[in-house]
Amino acid sequence: MRIPRFFYPDTIPVDQEFALASEAAHHASTVLRLKANQRIVLFNGDGNEYSGQIISVARKEVIVEMDACLSVSTESALPLHLGQGISKGDRMDTVLQKSVELGVTQITPLLTERCTVKLDEKRWEKKLAQWQKIIIGACEQSGRNIVPVLNPIQTLNEFTAASTSEHRLILSPGAATAFGRTPYCSQGYRLIIGPEGGLTESEVHHASECGYNPVSMGPRILRTETAAITSLSVLQALHGDL
Repeated sequence: MRIPRFFYPDTIPVDQEFALASEAAHHASTVLRLKANQRIVLFNGDGNEYSGQIISVARKEVIVEMDACLSVSTESALPLHLGQGISKGDRMDTVLQKSVELGVTQITPLLTERCTVKLDEKRWEKKLAQWQKIIIGACEQSGRNIVPVLNPIQTLNEFTAASTSEHRLILSPGAATAFGRTPYCSQGYRLIIGPEGGLTESEVHHASECGYNPVSMGPRILRTETAAITSLSVLQALHGDL
């Protein structure tokens, strides 16, 4: 049976009893119905994982004690920074979850011309908090001990203006270069994918002027979430750890 993993947002003490964070406690006690003496694993993003057991379970509090700090790395050596056009519904949630499972290093949500999600500043903050929870949940599920960086929302122009040593790519249906021919770059990859409806010709042209290489995923048009999953999978298969 797989040992449950939970995120703890602070330093994790060893050989000392402490309470899980409220969301993890709810998941452990109410969803998974874990009991005292069951083994669990915690991580906090420092690259290690901590093994231990549950001491007691109450309605709103789960007390645990960790007995070991283990250096366990499941990280790809290939840096992957995804600039993802913000999509409506659960498409963006899917992209975030699957990107984490595929080893993405950083994710930057992008506002593009065809972005249909229009929110005020306060609602954007709530949306970022929701996305962060999805990323943490994907780390819990996939065994990652380092939480990918979720950057603040940027416009496409802000993203392309940033200096980087990573190999820059932008998905563009009809581009002459096939994605599968992407050359190896030890510095990793910085990839732009549009929202549903794609990127406009002017956006692709602008990104090209900023050093982004237009690449195609083949003759078929992929949904934005499919494009993200496929792109990261191809890069990991070609140059990473798949």
